[in-house]
Amino acid sequence: MIARFRDTYKNEVTGKLQEEFAYGNRMQIPGLEKIHLSLCLDQRQDHGRDTLQSLADELSDIAGQRTVLTKAKKSVANFKLREGMEIGAKVTLRGANMYEFLERLVCIALPRIRDFRGVNPDGFDGRGNYNLGIEDQTIFPEVNPDKTKKIQGFNITIVTSANTDAEARALLKHFGMPYAVKNA
Repeated sequence: MIARFRDTYKNEVTGKLQEEFAYGNRMQIPGLEKIHLSLCLDQRQDHGRDTLQSLADELSDIAGQRTVLTKAKKSVANFKLREGMEIGAKVTLRGANMYEFLERLVCIALPRIRDFRGVNPDGFDGRGNYNLGIEDQTIFPEVNPDKTKKIQGFNITIVTSANTDAEARALLKHFGMPYAVKNA
């Protein structure tokens, strides 16, 4: 089964971007490469392994595929952090899972945020990749708020093949990403 956003990209978004940026070749049209989700716990507070595992399971439910627990690379005494301690979780989405997650993010999760006025239009890194921070994982319908042990935010990085931020901004705008309006 093909994801709806993948079909939208092939049939609508590529044509709009072709007109907007006047690409000479269809292969120049930017697209999505991957979406990376990651979370990290504050190690100064004692959370325990079960809290990290439950957050990793919730991130797995949100992403639709299994997460990988990340470990500290070196010790930092001020943060009570030891080398090899599990401190977070991450998952990288590609292909159909990537398009399905983007569709759920844009159409379902972002509108569920209280007092939502749009995402930051300046979240691009200069190379066409977009970074977004979510403060509460319960905006996704896959997460049961009654069974959530800890409210935890996570990071979303949308990696595109665009060469500039303007191309990536237009690509995500055509997918329906709700950018906030800047006040003059």
